[in-house]
Amino acid sequence: MDVLKVLSLNIWNRSGPWPERLSLIKDEIKRLDPDVIGLQEVMRLVRPGTEVPLSPEHDQAAEVAASFGYEIAWTPAADYGNGLLMGNAILSRFPIFETRGFRLPDAGTGERRALLFALVGAKWGRLPLFVTHLNWRFDHGFARLAQVRFIADRVEELAPALGGFLPPVLMGDFNAEPDADEIRFLRGLHVVDGKSVHFADAWLYGGDGTLGATYDQRNDHAKRNREPPRRIDYIFARGPDAELRGEPLIAQVCATNSRPGADGTVWPSDHFGVYAELVMEPRSL
Repeated sequence: MDVLKVLSLNIWNRSGPWPERLSLIKDEIKRLDPDVIGLQEVMRLVRPGTEVPLSPEHDQAAEVAASFGYEIAWTPAADYGNGLLMGNAILSRFPIFETRGFRLPDAGTGERRALLFALVGAKWGRLPLFVTHLNWRFDHGFARLAQVRFIADRVEELAPALGGFLPPVLMGDFNAEPDADEIRFLRGLHVVDGKSVHFADAWLYGGDGTLGATYDQRNDHAKRNREPPRRIDYIFARGPDAELRGEPLIAQVCATNSRPGADGTVWPSDHFGVYAELVMEPRSL
């Protein structure tokens, strides 16, 4: 059965021992061999007045993609000045036909968050990909709810259900647990302003039945924040598709590999990643 292999990971910018973390991230990419990857907290040092990196060494997406042959899409979210930007990236083994970036509504919080869209030419057809990273604070559920409403509108605008697209894939660091209103809205369990949508949560279809925590104190890079283990990173596919494409078959928490470092155990990021396999070939009931 033909499947789309998807990986999503918040790479934690350049915090911690980045060269060692990069090596671990690449080890996971080699192991999983994903077709498309969504990355968050991706740093880029750009030429003045542009979004063009000074060199591949100044672009974390290019560093991750090096030697794998992925095409890259990227959009900024936060501007730290002097050409240093942070945003979201998509790495794709398929040709990238179109990209767009959107600033998410901040609902008065002042946080800078973004949505990245890329349309890729997958072997099964036109595949819309969306990567995002929502507000992080526990008390910003109201902002995240406004952000997912905005995201759902952009998905419908750029990949309408009757537009001849493959089921859109939405992934990223949502900073919200599965029972939060913002996640329930995406799953079709919560109505906002008379609107509802439905995206299949890959973990609920193909996970192992555990919590599936992606931010967890067993990761030494996350331990310092003393937060309870939570599942806050997701891969979604819009459904249902008339030909049953986009159904998640397998989902797993990944980027849990680690190794000893000079200052303790090194992990790929402060987040664990999510990997999923989604059906792409037409099927019938």
